[in-house]
Formats: sequence, structure tokens, C-alpha cells
Amino acid sequence: MSGGTATRYLYLARHGEARPDGNGLTEAGRRQAVLLGRRLADRPITVVHHGPLPRAAQTARLIGEQLRGTPLTVCEEAGDYVPHVPARAELPDDCADFLLDYLADTTAEERASGELLARQALARFTGPVPGEQERHELVVTHNFLIAWLVRHATGGPDWRWLGLNHGNAALTVIRYAPGRPSSVLAYNDTRHLPEEVRWTGFPPEVRI
Repeated sequence: MSGGTATRYLYLARHGEARPDGNGLTEAGRRQAVLLGRRLADRPITVVHHGPLPRAAQTARLIGEQLRGTPLTVCEEAGDYVPHVPARAELPDDCADFLLDYLADTTAEERASGELLARQALARFTGPVPGEQERHELVVTHNFLIAWLVRHATGGPDWRWLGLNHGNAALTVIRYAPGRPSSVLAYNDTRHLPEEVRWTGFPPEVRI
């Protein structure tokens, strides 16, 4: 048996636009998911991981229908949680107050569970894979986890997941190759979405 490792291509997608109650997708969100699935239909994706919440599960199902039999697997690590709550000393002085205020409502229980899930996500989804065959995996998840994984891939400090925004059904791809630094090959790519459904999920001030 080979003891080597092979390249992992990790495709990350935020769920489609959610209904106001969070219980599933809007019509636009369903359209976004189908279009992303069509975008990925020619990629050799072997598994679709997704979080347990309805908006992620429905997005994954609609994408999976375009991938012709690729299995779906639900996992808590792909869920919606705060991956890291920084101490003030970790943060730049010019934005510490803003960021700490943003996270102020995070409970102690949420902090502990989020930190654990974030570590588990890194163990499950990042780095080269065992063996000699490259692997292509899709994770349908939420904004915070995508930001956390991009932060990790670029070597940023733990707090730097904050400030990264991901659009609904936008695509990010990270490559983990043996003996090489991880590479963000695409980030927030929405070219599969028409203009009328492209900007959902972004704060109004960053829509360009």
C-alpha cells in the first residue's frame, strides 16, 4: 500500500438565498443552486458534504441533481457556527471595537462548540489526501466556514475569518498539493449566476 499523498481540490459553496425564516431557499436561491450544479457538472467531484440546516441541505440536493449520482453526506463540521472569537489582544486597534461588538452576542456554549467544529473542519476538509489519486470534494456550507477555510489556506491569523463575505451559491476552490503551500484558485466566483441573482448574500455596501 502506498504511503504517499495526492492533491485535494476543495470546492466551497455558500447555500443559495434563504427564505426569511431560514427554512429552505427562495425561488432565487433554488435557481442559484441549480446553476451552480450545472457549472460543476463536468468536474470530477466524488462527494458533496453539506451542513444540516435546511438551506444548506436543499442547496446540496439541487446541486447533486446536476452531478448525476454524486453522493451527498451531511456533517456538523459544514454547519453554521462561529469558528473563532478573538481576544482583544489579537485584533488591530483600529477595528477591535467593531469586531468585538459584532461577536458580542455569541454565548460561551457557542464559542466552545464553534471552536471545536472549526478544528474538526480543518482536519476533515484540508490538506492533501492519502494515496495516489487526486480528490475533488464539494462542501455546501455557510459564510463563516468558507471564511475560516480561506483564512487558513492563506496563512492568516485566526481572527482574520472576520471581514470575508461570500455570496449565495458563489464558488471558492482551494488546492492542497503535497509539498506545496495551499492555493486559493478561485474566490467568490459568481460567473455562473446572471446579474439578477448574483449579489444576494453580500452586504449592500460591497456590491459592485
